[in-house]
Amino acid sequence: MARHFDDALRPHGLTSGQFSLLMSLNRPDAPTITSVANLLAMDRTTLTANIKPLERRGLLTVTIPESDKRSRCLSLTDEGRTLLAEAFPTWEATHKEVDDMIGNSDAHRLRANLVKLS
Repeated sequence: MARHFDDALRPHGLTSGQFSLLMSLNRPDAPTITSVANLLAMDRTTLTANIKPLERRGLLTVTIPESDKRSRCLSLTDEGRTLLAEAFPTWEATHKEVDDMIGNSDAHRLRANLVKLS
């Protein structure tokens, strides 16, 4: 499944994991690395490794909040928001393709079962 989404998102220069990471940052307040790691079911070390290439590309920033100098917060840049907006229709169309391939009711059951596994 991830490979299918990787192939679809490749023209945007993203993997499915990178797209998910950017989507997790698409909110009004900058989340901490810990909260994003929890949301994506990743350990902090893996998340940090995944952040670095996106930060180098100028798609997100890492900041230190005044309230807790030990924390790091993640924010989308304008470039990151633009890329996410451009890639979102591809992600949405790919989901529809997958639903059509496996049947809509089976897709809902599959997603529910995957949530149980996580």
